[in-house]
This record gives sequence, C-alpha cells and structure tokens, in this order.
Amino acid sequence: MRHGKTINHLGRTASHRNAMLSNMASSLILHKRVTTTVAKAKALRKFVEPLLTKSKNDTTHSRRLVFSVLESKEALKELFGTVSSKIATRPGGYTRIIKLSANRLGDNAEMCVIELVDFNETLLEAKNVGEAKATTTRRSRRSGSKKADATVGGEAVAPAAVVETSAPEDTATTTVQEGETRDEAKAADEAAS
Repeated sequence: MRHGKTINHLGRTASHRNAMLSNMASSLILHKRVTTTVAKAKALRKFVEPLLTKSKNDTTHSRRLVFSVLESKEALKELFGTVSSKIATRPGGYTRIIKLSANRLGDNAEMCVIELVDFNETLLEAKNVGEAKATTTRRSRRSGSKKADATVGGEAVAPAAVVETSAPEDTATTTVQEGETRDEAKAADEAAS
C-alpha cells in the first residue's frame, strides 16, 4: 500500500529524479513553457512553485537557495529578473497544465504543456479585451420615449402619428409608421387608394 506517500517517484532514483526536475524547472523558467507527460508536469509543478515563491524576495539568501536547486546561472538570472517582476502580485498558482489531445506515439503516454501563467500572451490579450469590454458603458434597449421626433434622412419622423395631407377635394389623413418618412407614407397611402 502507498498510504501517505505523496511524492511520485516517476520510476527513477532520487538523484535521477531531482536532476530531471531541476533541468525541467530551468527549461520552464527560460522558455516559459515545456511539453511533457502529465505525470512529470504534476511533479514539476510541486517542484518549481516554491522556487517561484522564493524568487519574489530578492535577497542573497533566497538566490543561494534557488541556485542550490537549479544549478543554472542563466535560469537564476531570468527567474530573479523578468519572472519575479511578473509574478510579484500573484499569491500562488504560477503554472498552468494544459492537456493535449494526442498521446505520445511510442508509449501512448498522456501529453501536456506546462507553462507560466503570466507569460501566455494570447490568454492575456483575450483577458485584456474582456476587461476593456466590461469597462464600456452599457446601453439600454429602451427607446427614448421622451423624444418627440427622430430624424431619418434629414426629415422629421413621428412614430405612428397621424399626419393630415392637403388634398383639394377633401381632407385625408395618413398614418406614418415608425421609421417611415412622410413622403413614403403619402406614397403608400396614394397607392392604397
């Protein structure tokens, strides 16, 4: 039984597993996304998130702690430079695992992409567009009932109003429908009679 055994050994010895996770963490920090199996990505998430939290406090002690794990000067410089400034306000959850639809050809292993959340430009742009739409004013669907007339093509239109036309033989009335000009109403009335 595996009661209380929380670490996934990934079929490797401790030294091999630590070296692999260190290399994957360095690659994730340098390239911002890594394609790997789901099991390795979940193990990498538990491995790299404490390092990202330590990078928010830029002291010599935290740099030494992170370097003892990563053993890569380039990854350390990138982590304490650009990555820590981007994740400074995030309280946790720095990585995202996105499962891919296709499994690996050789052994049919489930594949995924693990990425740093604040560095996915397409999702950030979509989020910014959504925020921009949310800040615009909402328009009411109600028509302005206080407006007496609306203008269409330079002529005033009274919605569903009765307009008298001057006919020499008798007094005729013409009903103007909403969105219709007076000339169109006259033409429709003459065509009907």
